[in-house]
Amino acid sequence: MEVTDLISITTFCTHYNVPVTFINDLQDYELIEIVVSDDDNYIKTTQLNELEKLMRLHFDLNINLEGLDAVYNLLERVENLQSEVISLQNTLRLYEDL
Repeated sequence: MEVTDLISITTFCTHYNVPVTFINDLQDYELIEIVVSDDDNYIKTTQLNELEKLMRLHFDLNINLEGLDAVYNLLERVENLQSEVISLQNTLRLYEDL
């Protein structure tokens, strides 16, 4: 993985004004993945949207880490179900057009 695909956790935390322990706690709950390279911890840039969503839930809505784990998993299931519904609707349209 190239360094351009990674953001230093210290840089991220400084920019967003969040404690590094929050990022480490998210990793402990397996909500994000931390990449260790050159004795520094990084976050994948592909995780930024999810990380920002988790930060808003935690800091703006005061949801604790256990709640974040539950909410995040439920949101993931909803997104998967929405994708499945769209796929099924497309398949149905295909058969309706026959």
